[in-house]
Amino acid sequence: MTDAPPTLEAPWPVGLLANKIRGYIERLGSAWVEGEITQWGASGGNVYGKLKDLTEDATVSFTVWSSVRAKLTSDFKQGDRVIALVKPNYWVKGGTLTMQVFEMRHVGLGDMLERLERLRNQLAGEGLFDASRKKPLPFLPHCIGLITGKDSDAEKDVIRNAQLRWPAVNFHLAYAAVQGERMVGEVTAAIQRLDADPEVDVIIVARGGGDFQNLLGFSDEKLIRAAAACVTPLVSAIGHEADRPLLDDVADLRASTPTDAAKRVVPDVSDELNRVQQARARLSNRLTGILAHEVDRIGQLRSRPVLSTPQWIVDSRSEDLTRYVARGAELVDRAVERAGAVIVDLRSQLRTLSPQGTLDRGYAIVQLEDARVVRSPSQAPAGTTLLITLAEGAVAATAHTPATAAATSDPTPSN
Repeated sequence: MTDAPPTLEAPWPVGLLANKIRGYIERLGSAWVEGEITQWGASGGNVYGKLKDLTEDATVSFTVWSSVRAKLTSDFKQGDRVIALVKPNYWVKGGTLTMQVFEMRHVGLGDMLERLERLRNQLAGEGLFDASRKKPLPFLPHCIGLITGKDSDAEKDVIRNAQLRWPAVNFHLAYAAVQGERMVGEVTAAIQRLDADPEVDVIIVARGGGDFQNLLGFSDEKLIRAAAACVTPLVSAIGHEADRPLLDDVADLRASTPTDAAKRVVPDVSDELNRVQQARARLSNRLTGILAHEVDRIGQLRSRPVLSTPQWIVDSRSEDLTRYVARGAELVDRAVERAGAVIVDLRSQLRTLSPQGTLDRGYAIVQLEDARVVRSPSQAPAGTTLLITLAEGAVAATAHTPATAAATSDPTPSN
């Protein structure tokens, strides 16, 4: 009856459920697991601790009985990476689950480096380490987001050196564990929190170096991806030259130490003042040179006759004008004289060819009353009234007989 499924009317006793859980767990058997020791406490010869997954946020408790501990060939402590042969054990009385350790070994440094290198190659293949995605640092950050351990030397070094270089710089501090089981989660959260802060211009993750194993958290994939997704420029100042963590590769700038980070993020006010003074001196020299050149050029312009004695233009032009007027008058006189001679010649020719000229030579023009010119005697029978035009006037006459007419029509002049 106790094995019947529990119901509202017939629930199982707690002891029955606990025993069933223990039975299920004991059937799992033993297994080799790998992780980081995040807690190691000895009591009465036994060891009670916790083992954390290297990549995921998962932790289990373990127990090393004194008999097993005596057989271990190495000393272990918090922060060690280990491989352990464990078997789950459910304590019915306390309702807790723990792993009973039967064997434990350190993970070789070569194994850790190999896993780290595989992760490095994977992230590099995704482009997270490309130089093209790295953001430039601001020239003068007004506010620096600092992620470090509370009251750590790294915090003091960054703040002291930054304020020595630029006293007006401000800090938004985000304290986080920089080693141990809480490190990855707290540093990741601090990066995301400072990245969302609109006042923060640049973020520095600082730690004053340390053992390679203690720095493995800065190569955690979750933390690395959070740093890659950060919009604010990120500086890694872990301070570990050899086998540097992956955070150095994904950061926008890698500093060798926290002091180096402060010097590379914040400009030196004295250097900048010197640069300003040098720029002002160059600007002053340049302006002085330009002004001197322009003064010389203006002096040269003023020394030219057109500006030094401007009346010479009027004088020279006046002389030219007088000369041109005289020349023009002379040419006009000559032209008029030539034209007068031409007119006289033409007048002479005209007079020679005109009827008046013929009359002046003693000829006359005989016209009828209707002004027709008489060209033959037949046109003027006897008794016809005629008008005879002479050189100096006209007279009236009457036609006579042809013999008389013939006598009067003699072309010999009457003078």
